[in-house]
Amino acid sequence: MVEKRRSEEIVQAYAALIAVALPLAVAAEDAVNITHELPHVDVDVKGKIVRIERNPDPFNMIDPDYALTSRACPPFCIQPMQLAPGVETIGELELLDYLREISSGRDDVLVIDSRDGHWPQRSGIIPGALVLPWDQLFPARADRESIAHILEEKFGARRDGPLWSFAQARTLVFYCNGPWCGQSPTNIKSLLGMGYPAHKLKWYRGGIQEWKQLGLTTVAP
Repeated sequence: MVEKRRSEEIVQAYAALIAVALPLAVAAEDAVNITHELPHVDVDVKGKIVRIERNPDPFNMIDPDYALTSRACPPFCIQPMQLAPGVETIGELELLDYLREISSGRDDVLVIDSRDGHWPQRSGIIPGALVLPWDQLFPARADRESIAHILEEKFGARRDGPLWSFAQARTLVFYCNGPWCGQSPTNIKSLLGMGYPAHKLKWYRGGIQEWKQLGLTTVAP
């Protein structure tokens, strides 16, 4: 009789544990938010609303392309936290703020994916970003007039005789593959050399690698 009562007590204890744990498990699966107060961010991408959110599956894993820990250096060397004086290094939340402002109509900011080759198609891009391969802004790879066209038509700079005026130029937020990628740093340094104001250049150092590590949404370019 004692054994039977003890078995019943154990079964009841397990049932009570499951009753408590199951709702918590379900809640945990539903609560993969960006922050405690921010579940997602909706951005307008060419007239279509795209929701940026984290993958709700707690067992989701990063793409194999971004699971590698070691790449030949050079060229894939670890980048510093600050590229140059006045150039702000930002994280995911700051980038999301820029994307939200752009989606709300702010037109003096541009988010740029600097990656070349197959990378944008292979891994997707951050919603709202413009794909502009790094070599299109690099003087050793692109001709002067092509770069000038980008400065004027995409960035809002204006020629002032032989010089450039950046008074009305956009704030540019660059990213590439991750902290080991030199493509967006190369663009930022090139623009600084052309006179682009440092305070109008932002760098998302984490790039696609850290974006994907956090399970955030990407879209086809």
